[in-house]
Amino acid sequence: CVLSKLKKMKYLKIVILIIGILFAAVILFFTYATLFPVSPLQSATYSSENATYEVEYSSPFKKDRLIFGSESEGALVPFGKYWRTGANAATTFSTSEDITFGGESLQAGKYSLYTIPGKEKWTIALNSVNDTFFAIAEADQDEDVLRISSKSIKISESVEQFSIDFSADSLNTYLNLKWDKTLVSIPLK
Repeated sequence: CVLSKLKKMKYLKIVILIIGILFAAVILFFTYATLFPVSPLQSATYSSENATYEVEYSSPFKKDRLIFGSESEGALVPFGKYWRTGANAATTFSTSEDITFGGESLQAGKYSLYTIPGKEKWTIALNSVNDTFFAIAEADQDEDVLRISSKSIKISESVEQFSIDFSADSLNTYLNLKWDKTLVSIPLK
C-alpha cells in the first residue's frame, strides 16, 4: 500500500513537471513572437496646419511571393477580397480633426483601415471597429463608415516590405500604401 502511494506520487510529479515545461514553452513562444514579430509593428504620423494623422500597422515582407493578383494564381492578397491592409492586428488610421478622406467627409476619430485591391483601382474602407487584435475574426463590413475608390499606380521598383506613409504637395496630404510594385495614394484635406 505504501509502495503504491509512492508510485502514484512519482507519476504525479512527472505529470506536473511535463505540464510546467509545456506552460513555460508556450510563454516563451508568445514572448518571442511579441518581441520579434515576423511582420513588425510600424507607425507613421503627419501634422498639417489643419489636422494630425496617424496610422499604425504590421508590415509583412514580400519574400518572393506573388502579392497582388488572382486567387487562382495563389496571390497573397487576391483582387476583389476585403483585406485588413497589413498583418496581425487590424491597421488603424486616426485623425485629430474632421477631414475629407479621398473626397468624402470623415469625422475626427480612430478607424480600422481595410482595402479591396483591384488591378487598376482599389476600394479603401474605414471601419468603426478599431480594437481588433490579431484580426482573427472577419471584419464586419456593415461597420464601414466610409468607402472610396483610388487608382492603383504601377511603380518601377519593387517594395519588399509593405509600408504606409504620408506625403504632401501644395493641395493635399496623401496617405500612401506601397507594396511590391503597387502604390495607392489617398488624398486627405
